[in-house]
This record gives sequence, C-alpha cells and structure tokens, in this order.
Amino acid sequence: MSEEQKQLLEKQLWGVANTLRGKMNADEYKNYILGFIFYKYLSEKLARYVDETLLSSEDFEFAEIKENTKEGKKYLEQIKAGCIGHLGFFLKPTELFSYLVKKGKGNIKNQDTFILENLKNVLNTIEQTSMGTASEDDFKGLFDDVDLTSTKLGSRENQKNDVVVEVLVLLSGIDFNLEDAKSDLLGDAYEYLIGEFAAGSGKKGGEFYTPAQVSRLMAQIVSQDKKRVRSVYDPTCGSGSLLLRIGDFTEVASYYGQELNPITYNLARMNMILHGVHFDNFDIRHGDTLTEDMHADLKAEALVANPPFATKWKSDSDPQLAHDDRFSQYGRLAPKSAADYAFVTHMLYHLADNGTMAVVLPHGALFRSGAEGHIRKYIIEKQNYLDAVIGLPSNLFYGTSIPATVLVFKKCRRDDEDILFIDASKEFEKGKNQNKLTNENIAKIFDTYKSRKEIEKYSHKASLDEIKENEYNLNIPRYVDTFKEEKIVDIDSVSKNLKRLNTDEKNLQSKIAGFCKELKIDKPF
Repeated sequence: MSEEQKQLLEKQLWGVANTLRGKMNADEYKNYILGFIFYKYLSEKLARYVDETLLSSEDFEFAEIKENTKEGKKYLEQIKAGCIGHLGFFLKPTELFSYLVKKGKGNIKNQDTFILENLKNVLNTIEQTSMGTASEDDFKGLFDDVDLTSTKLGSRENQKNDVVVEVLVLLSGIDFNLEDAKSDLLGDAYEYLIGEFAAGSGKKGGEFYTPAQVSRLMAQIVSQDKKRVRSVYDPTCGSGSLLLRIGDFTEVASYYGQELNPITYNLARMNMILHGVHFDNFDIRHGDTLTEDMHADLKAEALVANPPFATKWKSDSDPQLAHDDRFSQYGRLAPKSAADYAFVTHMLYHLADNGTMAVVLPHGALFRSGAEGHIRKYIIEKQNYLDAVIGLPSNLFYGTSIPATVLVFKKCRRDDEDILFIDASKEFEKGKNQNKLTNENIAKIFDTYKSRKEIEKYSHKASLDEIKENEYNLNIPRYVDTFKEEKIVDIDSVSKNLKRLNTDEKNLQSKIAGFCKELKIDKPF
C-alpha cells in the first residue's frame, strides 16, 4: 500500500471519530470507534473466508443464504464449524456488518431501521460462539466497553440508534483492503487512531500507547541480528503496539502480554487480531503483573515494556513478594512508591539466556538511592546484565513531559566489560504538543548501540570500574559530557574595536557636517 492510500484511510477513520467528539471525551469515544471498526473487520473477514474457501465451488455467496430454510440451516451448520476452527468465531448472514448497515439505512423490505438491539446481540454472539473453543480467551469480553446503553449516545433510544447508524454508515464507505493478504493497512491505520486517541486523552493516554518512534527503536534493539524469535513478551502491554512493532523487524512465533486496565486489555487483543495475528499465536492476559504473574513459566527471547512511571505497588502489604523468585535474590524490594525496579526484575526473571530486553523508565531510576540503588548495584555488579543506557528527549510520551530513558539488558553479553551510554536527549523534532524522534534520530541511536561507537558529546563506553567509582549511579551526564564551552571573550580586542568604531563615528559626523555646510544646512545633528 502506498503512503497516500494509508493517509487517506487515516483521514477517513478520523472523520468517523469526529462524529462522536462533541458527545464525549477521547477516552470514552475511542471504545465505540475502535469497537465498531473491529466488528466491521471481523464481519468482512468472515464473509471473505466463507466465499473464497468454504463456498468457492458454489454459485452463491454467504450473504445470500436463507437462514430459515432447511437447506440454509444445513449450510450454516457446516460453515459455522469451519469458521470457528479457522477464525475463532461465527456470524450469520443477518449478523454481518453490511446487513445491519442496510437495515439502519432502511434498505431492507419489511424491516424497521432500529438496529441497536441487533448490534448488541451481534457483539455478544461473537463472544458466545467462541466459548468452549481454543479462541475463547481471546474473544471473551472483547466488546464489554462498547456501551450501547450510554446516555452520552443520546437521551432516548431512537437518538442512540441514529448516532450508531451514522457511525456505521460512515464506516461502511471505507475500504479496508482485505483482499490484499500481505497488506497491514488497516492495522497501521488502527495504530494511528490509537495514537490520536492517546493524544486526546491527556494523562491517561500514556497508559495504553507508546509513541511509534520509541517502539520502533526498542523493537530494533531486541530483534537485532535475529531472523526469527520464538516468543516476545510485554508485562505492561497496553494496546499491544510495542509487541506488534517487533514483528516489523523479525518473524515472531508467539506474542505474550499482560495488562491491568480492562479496557486497554480488550484493545490489545483487538489490535493483535487486526494485525493478522492468529488467536493461537498470542496470549494476552488481564491482571496485575507484579502481584499475579500469569506467564510464570515463560522465558522470552525479546522483552519490551513501557511500565507506568514510578507507580505505587503492594511491596509492603504482601509478605509473599519478598520470597517471590522474581524479587527475592536482590535483597530488597522496590519501594512501594515506585515500582520501576519491580518491573525490571520481573522482566529479567522472564528473559531467556539468549534474549534481549528493553524497558522505558523515568530518569530518576538511574540515580535514586535506597532500595532502588541496592537493586541497581546488584544487577550491575553481581549479574552484569545491563548492556546500555539511552537517554531520550523530554516531552516524548503522552501524559508526561519529563525525559525518559531506555535500559537494555542481556543475560549473555558479548561486551561485558563496559556499559554503553547514549545521550540522545538533544536531538529531536520539536512538535506543537509532543516532541518527536525522526527516522534519522532513531537510525543514529540504533547504529550507535549496534556498533557501540563512542561519539563526542553523544556516547561513551563506561567500564565497570568507572560505574563502581560512581557508586553505581547511572545518571547520564556523569558519563557523557555534553557541556559546551563558551567562547572566551578577549577584552583587549573588544576595547580596540570599540575605540575604532568610536573614531569611525566621529569621522563620519565630521564629513556629514562639512557636507551640510556646503549645502547651507544648519544643525544637521
């Protein structure tokens, strides 16, 4: 797909979103827009699969099957088994997106235009048909956040119906290009919408979306020199964008993630399916990663995460955590007011011996003392897992303007005598609301990381002894000197120039006075 086609789809989808912008805030209307897009996608995908595979030898299409006839019921029974086995769900012809749009527009004989109840039942059907099958966990509660009873859609049922019909009709005019199996156009456009909703949600936006340029950098780092990885994992997966980005740089066999926010958990599962990840190849769970590890036996080859900065956790209220293998060896638990290193040690526990891990943390995690300093020292001195520290510009992330850092870890480091520091905080493109890393900025960071080059005022390889001398404080300015010397002012030279200018001015005034005298002009100054 061309960039022009991608931009057109993004514009169309944002135009649909605008129909609800005046009725509720971004954090609320995103649930409707993304949910309806997902329903349209599932509906069209099912119809295409049935027509091109299960009914390829027939002279009729799936949408033409008469559901109430004996022959129609027989066809639907066989088609249902095939769809659930391949797609993980099933819809009847009268439950397809295209049918509800026609009904809402009044284009079906002997049918009223009220579709609200039909839509509620259809969204429930998608979940119900997956129950008891291999896809159950991936479809369960997927549309719970699409509240069709909300008064924000309208105070009366007919008003709600009109709004929903308007949105569905607008979506019906958009081509998702499903005939191109290799195209990820819809997935990319979906990511665009998630980013726009994050920007509009203010502080809450950062909870479910990592800026694309940061996720690309992290994905390149953890997939470096790997043609295929068996498993990728994000313990705070949000919308799943970080996980999915890894698939842009290497083949991924299985995706694993966990997310605390139930709305974002649903969003991540939708995002996986929209990006063409089969339900057998992803396992996204809902729950608190730190207190309820739902992938206890997982050892992943690539780990990425953008955990909530300095979030509180139950380190002081759950005595079992001190004996948990994820935390116990470090001698201290991360403080209850800042779980940053709890996420780090959790991820190290799940990192395979041949794996790479990249995690976004606030700058304070580099130098804060106490329990965090103790854990940081253990990771560097005893384990020697820390491979690189990358400082990012401020105001990159939604909901916070503070600068962040990416820490890179490996259990089997090739360059295990030093730690690479990169100060990329000064090189970025300034935006109206958010700053942005350009492709050139990302390429420079990744190239520097990959080659472990030392660049004046940009990167430095600090020996472990140097780290020790700094008492395991990782504050980047201690290792990368970005101070710019001011020019030394030569006072004598300045004085001479001033005297010369003063002399020149007097000469000029004398010449002007003489000129005015010749012209008989009085008081020229």
